[in-house]
Amino acid sequence: MLTDEFIVQRRLRSLGLIVILSALVILWRMFDVQMIKHGHYLAMAQNQQRFEKTQMAQRGKIYVYDSISDKDKLYPLAFDVKSFSVWVVPKQISKKDIASEKLSGLIGATKESIYDLINNDKVYIPPIKRGLSLEEANKIKKEKITGVFVMPEYNRYCPEESLASHLLGFVNAEGNGMYGFEGYYDDGLKGTAGNVIGEKDTLGRVINLLEQKDAQDGTSFILTIDRGVQYFVEKQLAEAIQEYQADSGTVIVMDIKTGGIVAMASNPSYDPNNFRDYANSNPGIFVNPAIAHLYEPGSIFKPFIMGAAIEKGKVSPDTKNVFGKVVNVDGYEIHTALDKAYGEETMTQVLVNSDNVAMVWVSEQLGKEDMYKYIKSMNFLDRTGIDIDSESAGNVPELKQWRNIHRATIAFGQGITVTPMEMVAAYAMIANKGVYIRPNIVDSILYPTGDKKKIEKREGERVFSPETTEKISNMLISVVEEGSAKGAQVEGFKIAAKTGTAQIAKAGGGYEDSESKLGIYNHSLAGFAPANEPRYAMLVKLEKPKSAKYAESTAGPLFGEISSFLLNYYYRLQPSK
Repeated sequence: MLTDEFIVQRRLRSLGLIVILSALVILWRMFDVQMIKHGHYLAMAQNQQRFEKTQMAQRGKIYVYDSISDKDKLYPLAFDVKSFSVWVVPKQISKKDIASEKLSGLIGATKESIYDLINNDKVYIPPIKRGLSLEEANKIKKEKITGVFVMPEYNRYCPEESLASHLLGFVNAEGNGMYGFEGYYDDGLKGTAGNVIGEKDTLGRVINLLEQKDAQDGTSFILTIDRGVQYFVEKQLAEAIQEYQADSGTVIVMDIKTGGIVAMASNPSYDPNNFRDYANSNPGIFVNPAIAHLYEPGSIFKPFIMGAAIEKGKVSPDTKNVFGKVVNVDGYEIHTALDKAYGEETMTQVLVNSDNVAMVWVSEQLGKEDMYKYIKSMNFLDRTGIDIDSESAGNVPELKQWRNIHRATIAFGQGITVTPMEMVAAYAMIANKGVYIRPNIVDSILYPTGDKKKIEKREGERVFSPETTEKISNMLISVVEEGSAKGAQVEGFKIAAKTGTAQIAKAGGGYEDSESKLGIYNHSLAGFAPANEPRYAMLVKLEKPKSAKYAESTAGPLFGEISSFLLNYYYRLQPSK
């Protein structure tokens, strides 16, 4: 039988063991906290004592001139506006059905759709709502829903909606510039975010600033585009597409003295403010046809081959020869557009009549090597370098692959693909007395520091002599006054231009055709004015018009209407003719 003294001693030993074990646990816990997990708890303490706040940078503005009303007036085509987005951390929301119901009435979404998004334990999901006003944001804040946060952000806004949309591009939900100017200059436009790091007391009050880096707003740009001209060009292009039942169209106006693009329009277009509406249904609409779409230009290419032959001394504007309605090259028959023989023609008359058969003869005089060399020197095989995202380069077979049929068809603009931008720049070269001009879209850069940098005209290599370009210009004046480009005439001014009605190549080879007698063609007209002292070069292009067969009836009048506006209201020149 156990004595009372033995029981007491055993209990004391048990108690002592418990005390020793407890002490060991406490010591281990102290060692764990102070030594092993010191960094973790130090970070927790610092997080309670420190705060960090990010300062968002505003994206740079994109301005254009509005010179029709005031030559020095600027107008913003794209800028940032402050709004708010709703962020949710599903893991922090215990009663997801209640949170969904409350948010439903505040963000204009159904309770079910919100619940489907937050019914999980994720620590991050994309914002469930963007673009809220300050008033809407404050309503959500007042609800104090655990796990729901309202964050400020900047959204891109284009006040003119679809105006110059292909040129501008858009800014996506992550704040990245996509396509167009926004894509090309994304890094400069973005700016750099800032942050503030400081200390706070136990009540959350700021007691000290440790580090501060101010946000650096993005660089702003003034474009060479004129708002009034851009609006007029887009309006006329839309009306022409409807009138001539075309699938689409493009117009580019390039200033000769600066190399700046005064207007660049393509239709159909889109609204950059609502880019999400097009992202799934028609993402191809974001690509700018003026700089990215390749096409066979047809007869508007003829002046360059004629110019090369003149430059090499192979022909002159008055050189004569007799031409039939058909010529055979490598077993292929090449006909004149109207399938008629023009008989004896001068080289000027060859352009006036747009004689394909005669152009084959001109290409024979020039030869394959020189023909390829001049095509390359006129930048048809390289990008122009214009500062817009996604530019393409023209294409022609390598010289070693050329047969006589390549030389023959390229002479009248088939078998070579170019962009509208390359074509305008080439006509600007003729207008610039034979020196290539690098097209640009930036007039000035406005740095966040307040400094301003003017972009100067960039010239490339000389392609033709001034004497050759003067001869080509006079030949093109004859095309407008006597030939197929009469629709491009403007009262009181001499216009130099050429029409092109080009077949459309099929992906598998050959050219598109239709049951209609009108066929399927691209209609173009390119030129410059005033011919004696050029101020601008322009190309108008209509894809697959169905109301007329030839460009003189579609692209010609469109070129003439826009030219009249440019000469009389933009450049405000006195008639010289």
